Amino acid sequence: MKTECVSSGRWPAPVWGLVTMLSLALVPQHGGAWEHYGNDPGGTKYSEITEITADNISRLQQAWVYRTGEMGKGYASGHRRSFQATPLFYEGRLFLTSAFGKAYAVDAGTGEEIWRFDSKLDKTVSYVEHASRGLSLWHASEPLDQCEHRLFFGTIAGQFFALDAATGERCRDFGDDGRIDLTIGVGPVDSGRYSVTSPPITFGNLVITGSAIGDNRRVTSERGIVRAFDAITGALVWSWDPIPRKETDPAFGSWSGDSARLSGGANAWAPLSVDEAAGLVFVPTSAPSPDFYGGHRGGDNRYANSLVALDAQTGAVVWHQQLVHHDVWDYDLPAQPVLADLDLGYGIKQAVLQTTKMGMLFVFDRLSGEPLIGVEERAVSQDGVEGERLSKTQPFSVLPPFVSHKPLTPKDAFGLVLFDKWACQESIRKYRSDGIYTPPTEEGTIMTPGFVGGSNWGGISVDAKRGIVIANVAEIPTIIRLIPREKFVPDAWQDWGTAPMEGTPYVLARDAFLSPLGLPCTRPPWGKLLALNLKTQSILWEKPLGSTADLAPSFVPDFNWGVPGIGGSLITASDIVFIGAAAEHKFRAFALMTGDLLWEAKLPRAGMASPMTYKWQNEQFVVIAAGGHGSGAAELGDFLVAFKLKK
Repeated sequence: MKTECVSSGRWPAPVWGLVTMLSLALVPQHGGAWEHYGNDPGGTKYSEITEITADNISRLQQAWVYRTGEMGKGYASGHRRSFQATPLFYEGRLFLTSAFGKAYAVDAGTGEEIWRFDSKLDKTVSYVEHASRGLSLWHASEPLDQCEHRLFFGTIAGQFFALDAATGERCRDFGDDGRIDLTIGVGPVDSGRYSVTSPPITFGNLVITGSAIGDNRRVTSERGIVRAFDAITGALVWSWDPIPRKETDPAFGSWSGDSARLSGGANAWAPLSVDEAAGLVFVPTSAPSPDFYGGHRGGDNRYANSLVALDAQTGAVVWHQQLVHHDVWDYDLPAQPVLADLDLGYGIKQAVLQTTKMGMLFVFDRLSGEPLIGVEERAVSQDGVEGERLSKTQPFSVLPPFVSHKPLTPKDAFGLVLFDKWACQESIRKYRSDGIYTPPTEEGTIMTPGFVGGSNWGGISVDAKRGIVIANVAEIPTIIRLIPREKFVPDAWQDWGTAPMEGTPYVLARDAFLSPLGLPCTRPPWGKLLALNLKTQSILWEKPLGSTADLAPSFVPDFNWGVPGIGGSLITASDIVFIGAAAEHKFRAFALMTGDLLWEAKLPRAGMASPMTYKWQNEQFVVIAAGGHGSGAAELGDFLVAFKLKK
């Protein structure tokens, strides 16, 4: 049921104007567009624009900076806000959103604001989520009285809006005066715990959205349904629940007893994808509620933790592949499924690629759901807490994992000085560590990869012609403990992040696996960028991503160790990879085939978002949101920064 929010009792900093009136009409222009979150409906984050090359990238410099002005001031939990938006580009404008329900249009050439929309969120509510990654653009196929170009986006309050792209005004014919309340029809909703953080997708005259649901509160949390609405009227066309509620559903038997009728979550909080020609929507689902204990929901819990292909017209399941059986690790599918036509050595295949928190990449035929690259069921650790019923096996991709799956031993401990390292060695001896899929325990379990990943919502970018995948991954273990409810004393766990998990025998405690000096207890790199060659099924290169320059205490030198971060990458046809992501005030460009660093620029804050590019008035721009992160991993900001070549 996991949302992407990372909460913990201690995440120290080292870890983690002018309105252009003449632009009000959308006058058709020609240029390199970016009309979808990942540039195309399949989310490849690949652009054919080639003006910026390895030969001229040294001339790439800041073109303009736009500030949203939203820093969380006045909101009950505004200090946790994160600016993670990837803008859309259409007809000379960039469209973007910010965490607290605002949308903006800015001039793509100058960064000047054209309009802004405020959904007027209740500032007194403490929201569990504090991010918005963007919006969706839809064009009417025939003339309408209003809003022929519509922007759709959801908010952290669970409200869904349709705006006129020309003016920023609500589309009054959509839903209730331009708005739909998504909190209706999902069961009892706790205040601030039902949100939308990822952009919806469109298919014909449908707009389709998932949701983000607060973790680990109770067994019977909100329903994680995916819904399709008429893009003009807002009428509900279909809905699909990732938890099968009826005995007639083929997946119902993978839930013990009546648990499928009681459980909540399994929601799709990451972006969806759509194959318009095949009429398929690809949905990455998450864990059922609560994340770290499943004794009440025996069985594999099918459709949860799965890549699911739905009929875009009806919402019916066409096929599904579960990538985690009976999840008790918060191993949601955290990223947009990527659609690409790939040559894997036996003809061009219509593929869907799914990256995971486990640091594995799975590749399936997107029409049939059959694996295009091998998937094996392998035995995993058992002997969880009393009452738990673990799966004896888990699916493993035969592709090389992006991160280590091995158990931690005292030899793996890291520390800046001896006492730091000794403390980490003692922790490794103290906690259980069997490698990936070590079950949560009362004594404490080291999760590796941690619940942040591996991969997270930044996902992958794909050069389909060459079969190259670029991934930004984290290697930071976390500690999980399940405390018997009758033994739980809140004051004793103030330094941990805790959650009630009502309806289970346990209270959850979790934390980052850090040394006394606040650095990860394992050797760097703690964040890295890598390239995977799908044709050879091998890692092409990998590099530490980010230095400690903006993270470590002043007495620590700037080490290029690779630091924690979150966000995606962008590939251009000139073989350049752009990425921010690291918790450092830097934006970088790497050579696609070698990983060589080609360029870097200072940002006002960490660019923990996915960049995009477009061509406007014969110039290529590259844009990234520099907003830091509300977890404390990086100082907060409200900057949208654009770069172009100096003439």
